[in-house]
Amino acid sequence: MSLNSIFQYFVPKDKKFFPLFEQAGANLIDMAKLLKELVNSPNIEDRKSISKKLEDLEHVGDNITHQIHMELGRNFITPFDREDIHALASSLDDVADFIHGASNRIQLYKVDKPTEPMIELTDLILEATEHVAKALYELKDLKNIRNITDSCVRINSVENKADYIFDKAVADLFEYEKDAIMLIKQKEVLSAMEDATDKCEDVANVLESILVKNA
Repeated sequence: MSLNSIFQYFVPKDKKFFPLFEQAGANLIDMAKLLKELVNSPNIEDRKSISKKLEDLEHVGDNITHQIHMELGRNFITPFDREDIHALASSLDDVADFIHGASNRIQLYKVDKPTEPMIELTDLILEATEHVAKALYELKDLKNIRNITDSCVRINSVENKADYIFDKAVADLFEYEKDAIMLIKQKEVLSAMEDATDKCEDVANVLESILVKNA
């Protein structure tokens, strides 16, 4: 058992890091819902408004990440290893970046009609962020290892589905899309969406590492 783990028995329940992680998880769900709303909206002006809201939430995520890093600098005793707190905060920030990135690419590349694979990927992003948020909520009580593990398994499953949808969509683009510029635009949007699910899997990997160290 590490010295940090021993100290945990003699200090009050953490009131800094866990609430911040829960806020980050809730923020990711809000971002994923907005991305889903964006790709399902036929109105270009509505999309601009949604994209702005997504940008604002990405800044919220940046602020949460900054607060976590600030707390790391202020606190000698942490609920689990400092490098894992840093890795978890960074991986959550990456998820937010790629959700925002997908929205940005849709707007910048003027993708007027999101494709069915894009819609499917946004559904999976939302599902993955919901599992991430659930695992983060359970993290404050490491006795519920089974619940966190279950969420991690589900995140991995979602990421595998997203990989398949992305690969199939890109293959179809190369086979059927004759407009090279449109092909590139759609591929870039799909790539950002698939990367968002990859980053959710990175969160799951960090969580699994935390579970192993604190078992």
